[in-house]
Amino acid sequence: MCQFLRRIYGSNKTALAYYTHVIEHVLSIGSFDFAQIIHAQLIKVGFNRITFLGNRCLQLYFKFGAVSDALKVFDDISTKNTISWNICLSGLFKFGYFQRACSLFDKMPVRDVVSYNSMISGFASCGLIDYAFGIFLEMQKLGVRPSGFTFSILTSFVCCGRHGKQIHGRMIRSGVNLSNLVLGNSLIDMYGKLGLLHYALGVFMTMEEVDIVSWNSLITSCCKSGHEELALKQFYLMRSAGYLPDEFTISTAIAACTKLGDLDKGNQMFAFSLKVAFLSNSIVLSAIIDLFSKCNRLEDSVQLFEDVEQLDSVLCNSMISGYARHGLWEDSLRTFLLTFREGLRPTDFTLNNVLSSTSLLSTELGSQVHSLLVKLGFESEAIVATSLVDMYTKIGLIDCAMKIFFQMDVRDLISWNTLILGLARNGRYFEALGTFKELIRRGSPPDRITLAGVLSACRYGGFVDEGMSIFSSMEEEYGVEPCDEHYACIVDLLCQAGKLKEAIDTAEAMPSQPSSFVWEPILIAAATIGDLNLIERVAERMMTSEPQSSLPYLLLVKAYEMRGRWEGMIRVMKAMKQRGLKNITGCSWIGIKNSIFAFEADQLEYPSGQEIYVILRLLSWEVGEKDNILLHND
Repeated sequence: MCQFLRRIYGSNKTALAYYTHVIEHVLSIGSFDFAQIIHAQLIKVGFNRITFLGNRCLQLYFKFGAVSDALKVFDDISTKNTISWNICLSGLFKFGYFQRACSLFDKMPVRDVVSYNSMISGFASCGLIDYAFGIFLEMQKLGVRPSGFTFSILTSFVCCGRHGKQIHGRMIRSGVNLSNLVLGNSLIDMYGKLGLLHYALGVFMTMEEVDIVSWNSLITSCCKSGHEELALKQFYLMRSAGYLPDEFTISTAIAACTKLGDLDKGNQMFAFSLKVAFLSNSIVLSAIIDLFSKCNRLEDSVQLFEDVEQLDSVLCNSMISGYARHGLWEDSLRTFLLTFREGLRPTDFTLNNVLSSTSLLSTELGSQVHSLLVKLGFESEAIVATSLVDMYTKIGLIDCAMKIFFQMDVRDLISWNTLILGLARNGRYFEALGTFKELIRRGSPPDRITLAGVLSACRYGGFVDEGMSIFSSMEEEYGVEPCDEHYACIVDLLCQAGKLKEAIDTAEAMPSQPSSFVWEPILIAAATIGDLNLIERVAERMMTSEPQSSLPYLLLVKAYEMRGRWEGMIRVMKAMKQRGLKNITGCSWIGIKNSIFAFEADQLEYPSGQEIYVILRLLSWEVGEKDNILLHND
């Protein structure tokens, strides 16, 4: 190291150039010790106050995550330029120093487009989408012109079609070069995520130049919008246009076959992957494992997985979820343990699958997995902690869920939503409302799921006033437009309160056609009070909105039967039979050790069911014999 420094000092370049070259070398080799030595040398010769070198040191320390050291460097720079402020701002956001980053932004003497881009991406990374859009509007009011990168950031987190179209319009008005491949691809991806496939196709068709990323974005958009056949058609068009698919193209096409349940086309993709030597790619192979698993060919998935020489987290995730999908929870957990034996660090997705599996088995097993996660140091990670909260709420240990939630260092909106929904699910309605109020008090804007959770708590708790107040202020106060799930909660709440007319008025005032979930509580309420006209009217609307639901037919049959209207009853039963609808059967299950016993329609669904019934009869006989003996003795 010393020889390297002497060699640089021995050259004819200026000292500034020397240190610039050294810092570039440190950045390339990634040595934190070397970075500290260079910084010490700069302080010794007084170069640490030079703006250019100070900025390079800032980059060095932020690269290694040494935030406190970086802030000392920042303070030492005598004349800070905009680059200095931007490097520090970006670094603080990157390592989670949200409040300090906002404070630094407020102190900036001059802000350019890079400064605003950092703030927008920083707010978005924390889930504060509305604040990110607010920063975007502020920069425009102050005359800072957005760059292409600004718009690419915005398109990455848009969650509303209206906002997406507005951003697209602003791009056009701002004079941004829309022929830019990156922006075009970002727009295709954005519209695909929003389910606006025709807009994504429109952007693709108007692009002057497309690349493999453009095709991948379009094919993915088709899949996300539920148009898997169109996705495969685009795949074939891409190949005919002379573009060579990459691993993302192939995996997306295989995913389309999986969603269609088309094993024949999936096998064709499998053969093509084999032909172009893509089976060595874990993304493609995991997609094939998922395909076979979802098409009831689990044995083929297992065979592929066992033949892999080098396992990774992606492959293990696919196999874990495959086992879980087929109810093989023990195999799912065994594969999870395999990840550790292979020296792999499980991802958040892995842990989510495992925790979902344990929630279906037993409380004891869930606690064991929790202990393992603590031992491995995963409990402090926000996504894992949220999954633990979800697991404990599903198995009814709501107090354990709350304890984990309140121990979390960072609580994002997903974790708040998980707890609110869990509290509502477990009958802790007052606490669900209290948690919602605490979220609002902290200044975090709720989303669609938050409001669905708190309205669900009001629904089951019978809190009519609170529910109506939250529902009526959703759009104005929180910027969330009510959808079917919110209307279903409020309609059911009104029905339970005996306000059937208000419930019907609410359903009929919906801006879109109400789904069967909205009409269902009204139908049940009508059946309860015996209003046949209303039952017929609502049942007819439910049959139209959801033809596969048997509930309206069953309630109509019951209503006609009670009134002796046999012709109407037979007509409805015949229509139900023609549509292939069956009676709704309830199901209960219980987990004992590592086995799940399901009870459905008075029948034990278990391979050894007959043997269990024999034992039960023997036990009953034995108890009866003992009772007879006692009676005779008496």
